[in-house]
Amino acid sequence: MGELRLMKGNEAIAEAAIRAGADAYFGYPITPQSEIMEYLAAEQPEKRTGMVLLQAESEVAAINMVYGAASTGKKALTSSSSPGISLKMEGISYLAGAELPCLIVNVVRGGPGLGTIQPSQADYYQATKGGGHGDYHMIVLAPASVQEMSDFVKIGFDLAFKYRNPVMILSDGIIGQMMEKVELFDPIPRTNEFDQSWATTGKTPDRKKNTITSLDLDPLKMEQHNLDLQAKYAILREKEVRYELIDCDDADYLFVSYGSSARICQKALQMARKEGIKVGLIRPITLFPFPTEIISQYSTKVKGMLTVELSAGQMIDDVRLAVEGRVKVLHYGRFGGAIHSPEEVFAGLKDKFSL
Repeated sequence: MGELRLMKGNEAIAEAAIRAGADAYFGYPITPQSEIMEYLAAEQPEKRTGMVLLQAESEVAAINMVYGAASTGKKALTSSSSPGISLKMEGISYLAGAELPCLIVNVVRGGPGLGTIQPSQADYYQATKGGGHGDYHMIVLAPASVQEMSDFVKIGFDLAFKYRNPVMILSDGIIGQMMEKVELFDPIPRTNEFDQSWATTGKTPDRKKNTITSLDLDPLKMEQHNLDLQAKYAILREKEVRYELIDCDDADYLFVSYGSSARICQKALQMARKEGIKVGLIRPITLFPFPTEIISQYSTKVKGMLTVELSAGQMIDDVRLAVEGRVKVLHYGRFGGAIHSPEEVFAGLKDKFSL
């Protein structure tokens, strides 16, 4: 068993970054994720592992520092919250276009605009549909516990280097600020087992010079690059889908929910079953690639699905695409930083399906 600690979600992210062998963190403070940088500063990771920690002058600077470090094959990460992630979007598109591995953490807050420092899940579209310009995707992991905040750092770096692709951990202010017991994984050496022959580590006699760029003015070459990216995303959809099923086998109705909302749905599910209503939960863990196939399979077995999100309803679009009209898919949510209770979710289920 690894070391056990009681930690905030944001602290678990930071400790996991050190233990995962991260080479560099570049960030800028914004609530509700500022503890990530604060924890790193207090831990002085440069003394523990040699990890570079730098508060950049802005979010734009931070993401471009990540681009530079990732270009050399280093494990680099950044973190922010909703408006800050928006500022990073151009750089994220550049990272995806140049096929650079990195880890990006978004501890989502309510919006739009400056909004509120309270939790939200309203950045789903931004995270899963590109967010920046161009036909690109990040791999998106959605933790539902402080333990997963820690675990997904290691998994995220592994996926980023395996597929040479940016990975986002899409959390929110609930998971970032709550405290739970965490089993920390053992430290990993600052090395990488994946091929890094593409990195700009300096020209050597046995290989040609590497160039990192997302620019190509030849439209046919750019089209081929885009086709190659789409082929990679197809592999991700085939091999890297992650989800959790809870009480789905005999369910008449299903919650489909991720992150903190899935935690709330688990209690609402128990309340429903106590009243004799058979409800299950599908929890997407990867939001891209999305668990389309498993949702499609269950669409032939249940009477209805309710997506529960801290938003006006965004993931519901992907659920509806997955079921292809075979079953009614409705939405229950609160937004702007307000949080639904299990009682409200259960009442919403009964009201929307007239139970």
